[in-house]
Amino acid sequence: MSKLPAEIPQATFHKRITHATKGEMWVTITTDDLFKDKTVIVFGLPGAFTPTCSGQQLPGFELLYNEFRQLGIDDIYCVSVNDSFVMEEWKAKQGIVNVKLIPDGSGEFTIKMNMDVRKDNLGFGMRSWRYAAVVVDGTIVRSFVEEGFQDNAEGDPYEVSTPENVLQEVQMNVNEVTVISDEFDSVGTNIELNFSDTTSVKEKFG
Repeated sequence: MSKLPAEIPQATFHKRITHATKGEMWVTITTDDLFKDKTVIVFGLPGAFTPTCSGQQLPGFELLYNEFRQLGIDDIYCVSVNDSFVMEEWKAKQGIVNVKLIPDGSGEFTIKMNMDVRKDNLGFGMRSWRYAAVVVDGTIVRSFVEEGFQDNAEGDPYEVSTPENVLQEVQMNVNEVTVISDEFDSVGTNIELNFSDTTSVKEKFG
């Protein structure tokens, strides 16, 4: 059984965005952008447009987004080993407004999170095992890794990383998982990711 690391690893993500004046462009997002000084939920899944991911996990977190926010969670991230174009199309098809989709196209973050598996039996190649975590300022304080971690698994376990189970855990341990200093309110803070100054992009992460 693989385990998540104690701390979020350093990694970068590449995202294609539409800038108001510069048009289509690539930007780089770091794990510091996503996790530093924030209390967030991150969940990883095998792939965009796949049945459980599209029918249950992603829409489930979107549905419960405001309940997480009321408990002090700043944001929710969905990570998949898919490129930015695929993740953006999936987001549009799913009608996602609140959950932020993070493209881990090369699998760098997934590998460093110890969640990479082979799914060659399905023609997928390397993908993420299904998991979720509560992260406070880069420290993983609660983890929800599905049982049966292995390459080329026949099934797709989906029990502990459900949004309902994660929400229940946060509700039961709200003081531990959401309070990192007196500066943080009981209600989560809206996050707007400002990209590196070298990109001249200061738009809300979509």
